[in-house]
Amino acid sequence: MLDVISTAEAPRSIGHYSQAISANGFIFVSGQVAIDPATHQVIAGNTAAQTERIMKNLCAILKHAGSCLERVVRSTVFLKDMDDFAAMDDVCAKYFGATTPARSTVEVARLPKDVLVEIDVIAVAKSCAVFSRSR
Repeated sequence: MLDVISTAEAPRSIGHYSQAISANGFIFVSGQVAIDPATHQVIAGNTAAQTERIMKNLCAILKHAGSCLERVVRSTVFLKDMDDFAAMDDVCAKYFGATTPARSTVEVARLPKDVLVEIDVIAVAKSCAVFSRSR
């Protein structure tokens, strides 16, 4: 059984895809870029600022789906410039803390809306009773 996950607390899809899908005990979150859900505009700022917005969007989608960052098992990061790896990684470390998911990071030629970073995640679809990390 597949369930479509959609929340106004994260940006609506910019193409023909869902924010996330719940299936077989997992939440598959589509790639998120640094769009502010209130304005539907890409935020200004560097890779760290964009990663911060993305992590907030991921948290909102996962929370709506009944999961959280603590349940993320896999992540893929797409960077416009691999020289920005440390800036992105520092923000991810703040959000993921000691519970680090498996992750791949690749440099790409271009991303939607010409953003600097895009991140998708796969999480276990279990409730998170405590949100212990700073958001």
